[in-house]
Amino acid sequence: MFKSILVPIDLADTALARRAIETAATLARTYDGKVRLLHVISITPVVLAEYVPADFDDQQRGDAEVALAEVARESGIEPERLSTAVRQGGIYHEIIEEVGAIKADLIVMSSHRPAMRSYFLGSNAGHVVRYAPCSVLVVRDDK
Repeated sequence: MFKSILVPIDLADTALARRAIETAATLARTYDGKVRLLHVISITPVVLAEYVPADFDDQQRGDAEVALAEVARESGIEPERLSTAVRQGGIYHEIIEEVGAIKADLIVMSSHRPAMRSYFLGSNAGHVVRYAPCSVLVVRDDK
């Protein structure tokens, strides 16, 4: 049923992603599928570009790849079922692009409980749910 599962992760809050990773691992084992952990790096705003080192984007990507590899090691998912990717751009746009790239049939993502500002501004999870070409499972934190 779910052969290719995408799990977007915010490396600034890996604790929030834990339940999504556990859920994806269980589904992958159940359906003999694979899991892709994805982190999206935001684009450096132009107004800040002159204040950061020339290789800032490369440093960010390298740091993200190392951190994501650590999350993967700690995930408990068998290495043959697991891959990672780091993309740069708009968060929900890059998640949707990755779905197409790996032909994902499920996205499992974490989300905080909605606050009033989410209803007006929207959230990345909300955008993904609305525009994803595949099923989306949003795992809430316990708080």
